[in-house]
Amino acid sequence: MQSRAALAAPFAAGAIIASQFSNALGAAWSKALFPEIGPEGVIALRVGFSAILLGIATRAWRIRVSQDQIGNLVAYGVALGLMNSFAYQAFARIPVGIGMAIEVTGPLAVVIYNSRHRSDLAWVACTVAGLVLLLFKEAALPSVDPVGVGLAFCSAACWGSYIVYGKRVSTVGSGNVVAVGFFIASLFVVPFGVGSIGSKLFEPHWLLTGMAIAVFSGAFPFFLQMLALRRLPSRVYGLLASGVPAVGAIMGFVVLGEALDLRQCLGILLVIAAGVGATLSLSRRAAWSAASPVDRRRA
Repeated sequence: MQSRAALAAPFAAGAIIASQFSNALGAAWSKALFPEIGPEGVIALRVGFSAILLGIATRAWRIRVSQDQIGNLVAYGVALGLMNSFAYQAFARIPVGIGMAIEVTGPLAVVIYNSRHRSDLAWVACTVAGLVLLLFKEAALPSVDPVGVGLAFCSAACWGSYIVYGKRVSTVGSGNVVAVGFFIASLFVVPFGVGSIGSKLFEPHWLLTGMAIAVFSGAFPFFLQMLALRRLPSRVYGLLASGVPAVGAIMGFVVLGEALDLRQCLGILLVIAAGVGATLSLSRRAAWSAASPVDRRRA
């Protein structure tokens, strides 16, 4: 039993890393399809099939939601749909790695806001420094498309809202909630995609491709994360999740040939460092608050 417990944590950490690579692969693969069906078509297929696959896997139709939670659940689904839509529109204009680095500022902002400690201003400064290196070559010369950057920040804001509302509806059941969230998102994402691209989305080739993307960037990463969260402390999960921009940059280079210069790579590392630092700071404070007065004096 002890050996199985010892293997659980490394397995869970590996599952988190695998989910990140799977999600980034799905995003990079999706971008390769933009010339054919556009980001609107890709996101419609991804969200639509994710709703179907996760709904079947979690039996989402059995969910029971109290009346006071309906508003939060709808807001959660809308945030999920907008987060994905803005992200794919951003990827159409800027490298995937840079887009993901901007996106993670959303959950990072939630963490720092909830901490309410002045010392976390250091992580804010680290994030800002990283973004400056990512987005500017010189004082007033953007290195990437400003519209793509703005869309990525919109996705980051929606990611933050997704976390806030997700926390509020978490008591309903994590698996069912995500499936219902994708269903709500599909109600406006799918019609918009069909209206933009037309009947081409219903061709068998694109339906099969959309299902594969939904598996790689939706259902499969979600399944791995659910396995990992049962075995990993939230602190460790937060540390591993901070590496999302680096994974995105790697997959963007491998799949799309999106090479970043040294300045941009340093910017991504600074954003990752801010995420790691904020996670560690929050974890130490949580441990300190939970400790007994005797343990605090010993510390």
